Amino acid sequence: MKELLVIIARNLVDKPDDVIVTEDMRDGATVLKLTVAPDDMGKVIGKQGRIARAIRTVVKAAAVHADEKIVVEII
Repeated sequence: MKELLVIIARNLVDKPDDVIVTEDMRDGATVLKLTVAPDDMGKVIGKQGRIARAIRTVVKAAAVHADEKIVVEII
């Protein structure tokens, strides 16, 4: 799932080398923390959070298919 999030984020931003995804475990779920350059934050979040919501939906759909519980945090 981490690789999927990296691919999606790198295709959205202007500085793909600044995309960092870290993986933690919390309450039985895998937490993926996405960090991008400050200039690219708006591109990842989108108007009214639509892009961020779409990213979470795609990653969660892939996680359900793989029988995992994933939470995406954009920081």
